[in-house]
Amino acid sequence: MELDVSGAKILFTLPIDVPILGELRISETMVVSWIVMLLITGVCIWLTHDLKVENISKRQAVAELLVETANKFVIGNMGEKFRYMIPFVAALFATSVVSNLISLVGLRSPTADLSTEAAWAVVVFIMITAQKIKTGGFGGYLKGFTTPIAIMTPFNILSELATPVSMACRHFGNILSGVVINGLIYAALAVASSALFGLLPGIVGDVLSQIPILDVGIPAILSVYFDWFSGIMQAFIFCMLTVMYIANAAEES
Repeated sequence: MELDVSGAKILFTLPIDVPILGELRISETMVVSWIVMLLITGVCIWLTHDLKVENISKRQAVAELLVETANKFVIGNMGEKFRYMIPFVAALFATSVVSNLISLVGLRSPTADLSTEAAWAVVVFIMITAQKIKTGGFGGYLKGFTTPIAIMTPFNILSELATPVSMACRHFGNILSGVVINGLIYAALAVASSALFGLLPGIVGDVLSQIPILDVGIPAILSVYFDWFSGIMQAFIFCMLTVMYIANAAEES
């Protein structure tokens, strides 16, 4: 899809589907997602290699710090009984962060595809529902839709279904908006560069006006927010919502 802005064209790449073995399709999102998983797995193997009890290395110290941070985050927000959730929440956060930041190396972020966040949200929704059934029983779970009065049942069902939708769309919207804004900034700077250096006389102006000089440096500064800060913050928010929803489900009767 192309967007024309004052003569400058911005290209927003869409997921590429490559047909493999007939109906089986491998999309760009799937390929980059596997790259993300391989990166995380490789880093985990590297950090946990050759662990020691005494005289630990800096690598092991970093690994222990990450584990301790994950422990405090989950137990502090959910309680000791949810210690088993630590690996899941840590993996979810790591996958989200790496997926958000992988666009910095030129790959298309998997989180710029709604299907990625939708899959995460469905998994979290199943865990929330399972926790509610575990706490109040299947009958208690169904009865919860009729509170405070039976006429509220359709609205309570919509509210329940809105949980995964809102989680997925919030994460996806923020990441995609960053991609779009960055594209607009690059296009605007290219137009400004062409107009500015086109004022120079002769062949110098003709040559320099064709080079988007202003695209060098300025977008990198802006990416500190749109890529680094926003990407890490959205991963944190998604994980925080996950632990809070599951913890609240455990308190419902």
